[in-house]
Amino acid sequence: MKNIYVILFSLLLLSCGGNTAEKKLIDANAQLEKDLEMYQNVWNTFLIDGDTSTVNSDNFTEDVVVVTDQGDVVGIEAVKNHYLNYLNGFSEIEWKIIDAFGQGNRLVKHWNFKGKHTGDFFGIPATGNYLDLSGTTMITMKDGKIAKEHDFFDMKSMLDQLLNSDGDVVIDEYQAVN
Repeated sequence: MKNIYVILFSLLLLSCGGNTAEKKLIDANAQLEKDLEMYQNVWNTFLIDGDTSTVNSDNFTEDVVVVTDQGDVVGIEAVKNHYLNYLNGFSEIEWKIIDAFGQGNRLVKHWNFKGKHTGDFFGIPATGNYLDLSGTTMITMKDGKIAKEHDFFDMKSMLDQLLNSDGDVVIDEYQAVN
């Protein structure tokens, strides 16, 4: 009978070690899901609702970085002002996150942005043309907050669409493969 207790106690100890690893994995996956949900809510609120207050210290690290071809944009206010170009430069905005996934503290977002160019957009005066642009963003999270973003998209496509004077041009079409 004593051997049964020893065996049961040993199994309990062994299973606790496995549970610790499993718990860490479950916790990491839960954090990843929370990060993905928060990230999507931030950008949907900003671009669809036009609510710029979502770019704040609850959702971004104080030293958040957006990597651009013109140099890094650093800090919450600078990031908000950077992305305000989309709200100020376009009307009839349609914004969609096509897919988002991640691993650890890294997220990847595939997005599509549409709008009518009716205001200044990063120094380009309004043309009245429609933009239909898809891209990908690499995101680094830190303690449940956005710490870094790096967008990748076809700049030539964007400029061709904005500066084309012969009507609408749709260059970036993407159909998800299910």
